[in-house]
Amino acid sequence: MQLRYTYRVYPTAPQRSALARTFGCVRTVFNDAVAARRKAHSAGLPFPSTAVLDKQLITAAKRTPERAWLAEVSTVPLQQALRDCHVAYRNFFDSLRGKRGGARIGPPRFKRRSNRQTARYTRNGFALKPNGRLYVAKVGELKVVWSRQLVAEPSSVTIVRTTTGKYFASFVVGVDDGAEKLEPCADPEAETGIDLGLKSFAVLRGGKVIANPRFFARMERQLRKAQRDLSRKQQGSVNREQARIKVAKIHERVRNTREDWLNKQVKTLVSENQALYVEDLNVQGLSRGRAAKSVRDAAWGRFLGKLESKAARTGRTFVKVDRCFPSTRLCSMCGALTGPQGPADLRVRTWVCGCGAVHDRDANAEVNIRREGQRLVAVAVK
Repeated sequence: MQLRYTYRVYPTAPQRSALARTFGCVRTVFNDAVAARRKAHSAGLPFPSTAVLDKQLITAAKRTPERAWLAEVSTVPLQQALRDCHVAYRNFFDSLRGKRGGARIGPPRFKRRSNRQTARYTRNGFALKPNGRLYVAKVGELKVVWSRQLVAEPSSVTIVRTTTGKYFASFVVGVDDGAEKLEPCADPEAETGIDLGLKSFAVLRGGKVIANPRFFARMERQLRKAQRDLSRKQQGSVNREQARIKVAKIHERVRNTREDWLNKQVKTLVSENQALYVEDLNVQGLSRGRAAKSVRDAAWGRFLGKLESKAARTGRTFVKVDRCFPSTRLCSMCGALTGPQGPADLRVRTWVCGCGAVHDRDANAEVNIRREGQRLVAVAVK
């Protein structure tokens, strides 16, 4: 199993210049590879292999006046850019053939200078020094803020420059499958269903509610003002670049606070419960409806992905209940389908069943999701 550990990096001014050259060369090689494959496709020829592109776009290109500056940076990230291009095309074709799960993805596109910049190094392109610094080929020793220790020797590192000008080192580390496995919960009833929503982010067993933080909604007014200022700046001016960074910082703040909050919620749920049962929501479909902005702000898909991954690594049971299961309509007392249904009843938060039971909409759905998840686990064991 491979995990990724990311740390903040503070390069000096000469190192920032060297990294800028590296990012530019990586971007150029990747774009040249995409252009070569597009040209071959237009001519009806087979796609050139990575080995052929390596000789043409790196080895031979360094001897030409137009690409002589490729020799100023390490060859390792340039070769990795070609491999990344190959993987991108392979994922695209697998998506077309139905061999790749998830939504259909498009072909690789040209990289832009204003986007997030990356350069990936394998073991022969970097080294961890005894003084705690990270040596990168033809860049130097970078100062790293080690927030935690690496659990194993990294196999690769990716130097990242964000759109706001911050630098990070992202290490890939291989660990044993049971390295993060937790001890079983002492309480045999430590199980919970998770009913996701917009009014409350989630309702857990016993009516426990996780409030919806609405990170984007809280920053939306500030973002609107920053984007309005950006639209009024002249193209290519210094003021426009400063305004662009201001907009990027707001988006970065929203993303970082959301990621931190999701990680904390996932860790708490996994540590307190032996089994977790969730509803298999069609997040992509919901994000195209009237509440698209709120759905994307809640980041249900991101939350479920993190929860499933963390549960698998720690040895917890994670079950997805079919999205067609009527968790809201089903009475948890008598089993009758008398609850609210459809968009017209979205505002109904409390309802009374014919058997006399009074239900909270979300708490009742959590009970039904938990019971259905337990049934699926029992069937799988048999």
